[in-house]
Amino acid sequence: MEKLNSIPEAIEDFKKGKLVIVVDDEDRENEGDMIMSAEKITPEAVNFLSKNARGLICVPLTRERIVELDLHPMTLVNTAKMGTRFTVSVDAKENTTTGISAYDRAQTIKVLLDLSAKPHDLAR
Repeated sequence: MEKLNSIPEAIEDFKKGKLVIVVDDEDRENEGDMIMSAEKITPEAVNFLSKNARGLICVPLTRERIVELDLHPMTLVNTAKMGTRFTVSVDAKENTTTGISAYDRAQTIKVLLDLSAKPHDLAR
């Protein structure tokens, strides 16, 4: 087994746009999440995540950003075991087709990060 990186090493890799696996506690989900800086997202990275991580591709946002983009909760009553607060799914309206391709997903992430983006820039 390869050694685990230290937190400072993982932070440096994260800053470089590399994918980093973060493992949570055994008493929570006891799983690893593949993360990377959304500012460095590429269609190739989205494709890698889709093919190899095989879970949801999520973009954490501040409460302030969620309000700015008028993103509503996925459900009014959250009964999820871990209480994860998902919002409705969105796709970028410009420069995308169906929203499902790696290119489209990367484009949507870029719109979510773009501080000049407004709610009308996202399809729900």
